Amino acid sequence: MSSIMRFYYDPFAEVDRLFDDAFAARFTPSSAVTQKSNNDRQTAFRPRVDLHENQETNTVTATVELPGLKSDDVSIEVHQNRLTVSGEFKTESREESGYVVRERRQGKFARTLQLPSGVKHEDVKARMEDGLLTVTFPKLTPEQQPHRISISS
Repeated sequence: MSSIMRFYYDPFAEVDRLFDDAFAARFTPSSAVTQKSNNDRQTAFRPRVDLHENQETNTVTATVELPGLKSDDVSIEVHQNRLTVSGEFKTESREESGYVVRERRQGKFARTLQLPSGVKHEDVKARMEDGLLTVTFPKLTPEQQPHRISISS
């Protein structure tokens, strides 16, 4: 009895992978977390992040794509004006037989963002919903707001 397997090849995905690999090697910091891909190459995994500034509320919102993770799998730390989001994608053992293609990410990751100076850890708010982590923090703290100084004559 033979099994029939259909394999869809997308040439554009291969081109995207080539560009990602080329730019990751050049622009990824040496502290980036790496994972092994199907052919045992080391590749850096960095979750995608969108940053949005709201001028009216004086806040910055970072939205991090973490599909398949729960809030218990993610850690957020603030240290020396840096916000670090880290965690781990856990999957079954790699030694399990039967896989023909295995593209889902696995392993540890970390992403660090620079916070504006003066932001306190209690000013950072986070929530996770449907695989999207949303972290909000003030763009400027009250101490950084401009103050007009009157000149005496």
